[in-house]
Amino acid sequence: MMDTSAPSAPVGDGPVTQAPLREELAIRASPVPPGDGPATIDIPPIAGPVSEGWREGTLTRAEELEALSLWVRPRTPQDNDEVLTKAICRHLEAARQAARGDPPDPHKRFRLFRYGPRIERARSNLDAAEAHLLTLAPNSYVLGQMPCLLNHVQRHLPPTDARRQEFERIARRLGTTDPDHPLLQKDNDANLAKQEEAVTRERRKIINIVRAASSAALREHVRLGSFRNVVVITAVLMAVLAIGVALTGFFRPTLIPMCFAPQEAGKVTVVCPTAQSEPFVPTGGQPQPGVPTRDIDNVVQATAKPQDLIVIELVGLTAAAIATAAAIRGIKGSSERYGLPVSLAALKLPTGAITAFLGLLLMRGQFVPGLSALDTSAQILAWALVFGYAQQLFTRLVDQQGQTILDNVRGADRPQTAPSPP
Repeated sequence: MMDTSAPSAPVGDGPVTQAPLREELAIRASPVPPGDGPATIDIPPIAGPVSEGWREGTLTRAEELEALSLWVRPRTPQDNDEVLTKAICRHLEAARQAARGDPPDPHKRFRLFRYGPRIERARSNLDAAEAHLLTLAPNSYVLGQMPCLLNHVQRHLPPTDARRQEFERIARRLGTTDPDHPLLQKDNDANLAKQEEAVTRERRKIINIVRAASSAALREHVRLGSFRNVVVITAVLMAVLAIGVALTGFFRPTLIPMCFAPQEAGKVTVVCPTAQSEPFVPTGGQPQPGVPTRDIDNVVQATAKPQDLIVIELVGLTAAAIATAAAIRGIKGSSERYGLPVSLAALKLPTGAITAFLGLLLMRGQFVPGLSALDTSAQILAWALVFGYAQQLFTRLVDQQGQTILDNVRGADRPQTAPSPP
């Protein structure tokens, strides 16, 4: 048996020929005529280890489903079961390809989000293989899987869904219960035969409803991945904007000067984030002995420094980092592989730098009454710290939306429940 985890020829030595699919194992597992001895099944080792947790989980689940398909086929030979057996092998091989990180077809040189399509490929093919396995499996296997299947359906289909209601009806007939629908009688040997007969009649419904629940679960993950992509792209754009503002201030310090001009007793002092001028009398003002008369624009040009906007954004970023650290206490861990909590935390940092800049810009434009003339550089930096932390007012809404989407990806202990009456 060739190892399916590697091509038969190295890259660059001509066309790569993939190893044969593991459907070969199914052929080896076919029943042998009486007297010829037991069938020999050659199962290769599991590929890996691989670099990420979802890849390991995919390889493990694929191996489990493959072993189950080999186990159930000799016990329940059916007409055309070879078709489903080959389909299971192809679905499992596709999931393994995604887990191994095989290049996409067609290959794209630049792709921002490589893992989303691979995770969806792995999950959808594993779901399809499991549906085919339920078609091939004996009635006793499907009956034993009913508690897990009922939990799966209740997690991902709403209580008002007709498919879920039908599945719950079938589960009760098969002796499977849940807290909302307790059984009134216990199972016995006489009921077991009736239950297996019921599985024969209801098998197609069971498989179709389970497949619908798997599709709903995949859509939950797709929405999660889409939201994560939006957060990541927004964070990148905010970071690019913050860098652009800092570069603008570095090369053109007087284009957007973060300087204030407090006035006292007819004298004006230009105060910038990293420097301030000597008191002077602005042009057109009442001259004072010992105080020079200067044009305020010339003083601002001489006082503004290239590092002013960089310092403001660094202070805002620092405040955002503190807000991120404080928000960790409200972040719930997630077993999902998209890293949404990390993306939400990363969004706060460039947002803090931008809000610090914009807040001081509004103050300089006298948008905030009474705070249009800060007296010292320390006050400017202090307000930059306040505005940088204030990004929490905006990103908190994004955090709430992200947590809502995470909650919609339901774990094994969180079935959907009917909405409470108003």
